[in-house]
Amino acid sequence: MQRREFIAALAATATGARSCGLLRPASAQEAQKVRRVGTLLGWSESSSEFRSYLFAFTQELARLGWVDDRNARIEQRWTNADVKLASDFATELVASKPDVILTSTTPATAALHRETSTIPIVFTVVSDPVGAGFVSSLRRPGGNITGFTHNDPALGGKWLDLLKEIAPSIKRAAIMFNPDTAPGHGNVFLGSFEAAARSLAVEPVTMPVRSVSEIEAAVTALGRERAGLILMDEAFMAVHSRTIIALTLTNNLPAIFVGATFVRDGGLISYGPDFQDIFRRAAGYVDRILRDEKPADLPVQTPTKFETMINLKTAKALGLTVPPKLLATADEVVE
Repeated sequence: MQRREFIAALAATATGARSCGLLRPASAQEAQKVRRVGTLLGWSESSSEFRSYLFAFTQELARLGWVDDRNARIEQRWTNADVKLASDFATELVASKPDVILTSTTPATAALHRETSTIPIVFTVVSDPVGAGFVSSLRRPGGNITGFTHNDPALGGKWLDLLKEIAPSIKRAAIMFNPDTAPGHGNVFLGSFEAAARSLAVEPVTMPVRSVSEIEAAVTALGRERAGLILMDEAFMAVHSRTIIALTLTNNLPAIFVGATFVRDGGLISYGPDFQDIFRRAAGYVDRILRDEKPADLPVQTPTKFETMINLKTAKALGLTVPPKLLATADEVVE
């Protein structure tokens, strides 16, 4: 959906919500002033899935009384998992002096963190905000940044558990990530991944990559070994997910990732938080900041909804039989 299209949808949503008495009316002073909301998103704008996260945010913001091109102006920037681009866009956004900035992914948030200590920032999809230095603690952020962490370090083990459940014959599994874009340079999930590997008698492999050519070489090698693949939940893997899906199918390699797009585009299995829910909740924090609350007083929130998704067509193509228990507990099954 293009920006103008969802602006129209937002206006309709806001009008309907207002007629039902759902909106908290802005004060006369708020109504007179157009508030500027910057967004710095760490993914590719070409992905309908990533655009749907922003749409969920803008819909909820409209429900709360802030409608784009009416009493709010929402400015979008997408980094395509490019660290240099994130830095350049962060400089531009801060120079434009918005009232608040919504950001997603650790690299994009880090770029903004370097640029300003005064403009309020609400982050989403950041795995370790304390370790990254964005906040002093989850309960008391203590500065101009707060937001919504989306992961737990224990997910590294959960991903391997699910991969082993759907592909029980694997004896070796790799976790792939880009050290330049992954949280903690990739270290956040490694402890739980390696612990799960020991308990499941699977050989763990750490597989850092920084380019498509390195991804291709790594997936091809794993396919020859009849191994399994975990794609770490980070921006570089997300941006290149379609390439990785094609490579896993060509090389008969079972893989797990995070996000509905991965499964709907042909990936085998996904497990992770409901990102649209996170972005809707982030709109609530932006609303509170626009009404003069301080990020330092808003504790960092954790996910409340997780989703498991399975592609049965891909499972069949890989020669896998999905256990009935796993099918019964899946939130979405693509056939």
